[in-house]
Amino acid sequence: MSDTGMKWYVLRTVSGQEHKTKTYIEKDMAHAGMSDLVGRVLIPMEKVVQVRSGKKVIKDKTRTPGYMYVETTLTGEVSHMIKSLPNVVGFLSNIKGGDPSPMRASEVNRLLGQVDTEAENSAMLLVPFILGETVKVVSGPFSTFDATIEKINEEKQKLEVTVKIFGRKTPVELGFTEVEKL
Repeated sequence: MSDTGMKWYVLRTVSGQEHKTKTYIEKDMAHAGMSDLVGRVLIPMEKVVQVRSGKKVIKDKTRTPGYMYVETTLTGEVSHMIKSLPNVVGFLSNIKGGDPSPMRASEVNRLLGQVDTEAENSAMLLVPFILGETVKVVSGPFSTFDATIEKINEEKQKLEVTVKIFGRKTPVELGFTEVEKL
């Protein structure tokens, strides 16, 4: 929290439009000369690794779709201006239709701490495979073979699959990037 009397509020937005809404808040408040009444606008993000066609693709994903956090002083027209922006649903409050409720200090500290650690941490892997699913091996000695997933090890990014060789099922351990979905 800052010394200026600003508090953090949760702002509900149209899911997927968080970045546009952030831009609207920053531009409209600056245009109205109220940029000193709005501090930070935060959209918690996380990096996710997806495997597509045997290649790792790192993407940014919104951790809380449809919600963003705004540090502001809700005095005068600030609340009305923010609520009237495109893609804004409204502020969260304890009472339906009541005044917006500021976040507790512990919630803000946890939120800001998570954002800091996310920036430091490497990307987590989104596992695109399901047990029992049939996949195609794309590299190694079993390339072009079809295999069935028996076990998934997310930490090592490995799959234990069974490949049918000469009519027998043979267990093989492969990396996520060595197979692709059919």
